Amino acid sequence: MGNQPIIELRAVTKSFGPVDVLKGVDFAAHAGRVTALVGDNGAGKSTLIKGLAGVQPYDGGEVLFEGERVHLGHPRDAAKHGIEVVYQDLALCDNLDIVQNMFLGREERRLGTFEEGQMEVEAAAALQSLSVKTVKSLRQKVSSLSGGQRQTVAIARAVVKQASVVILDEPTAALGVAQTAQVLALVRRLADHGVAVIMISHNLQDVFEVADDVSVLYLGTMTARVEVAKTTREDVVGYITGTKTMEAVA
Repeated sequence: MGNQPIIELRAVTKSFGPVDVLKGVDFAAHAGRVTALVGDNGAGKSTLIKGLAGVQPYDGGEVLFEGERVHLGHPRDAAKHGIEVVYQDLALCDNLDIVQNMFLGREERRLGTFEEGQMEVEAAAALQSLSVKTVKSLRQKVSSLSGGQRQTVAIARAVVKQASVVILDEPTAALGVAQTAQVLALVRRLADHGVAVIMISHNLQDVFEVADDVSVLYLGTMTARVEVAKTTREDVVGYITGTKTMEAVA
């Protein structure tokens, strides 16, 4: 890859009581690329992501943003650096419409009132930039949307916030074949816009379809960091199960 990562972790650690969950983990994500983070249950993926989100700060190690050391001690710190997380539950409000969800907590205001027109324009622009054509109306209640459409709204919300790093937690979980294809295309377009996308996934078919790089955690240790084009599913399964190791590739 060669270019400087937009976000980089160096030897980060995290323990809960006597349990070492992250054991000196190195990780990097580059602008314009999709980095898949994979590993079995209990490997440390969620803990790694919560540290990046500022929800559970790391105990040790370094976090670098665009080459500069930063401290992610609170979600506000992550947001300040343009790090957005789309969790598996999506954190959408069913009783609100698409625009209201995309601006939830950061509504545009003027003289104490919401700028509904401005927010609608910005929401439409975000969806258009991602070539989203599956949403009929920006004023649809989220409760009326399909799983794929809900995921689309959650991802577009990160675009509205002008995120530089977007972390997707199992973005295709519980989706059908057609909706999965739509969401993966959206993930690819997000990276093509220059965003560093980190995708947590158990689905290796999705990983090999959309990711540029794959990082594999095994029991709190990064056992592989490799370009997808230079590995195979069989090798990745080996890294996930601990039957295969490799020299980390930057």
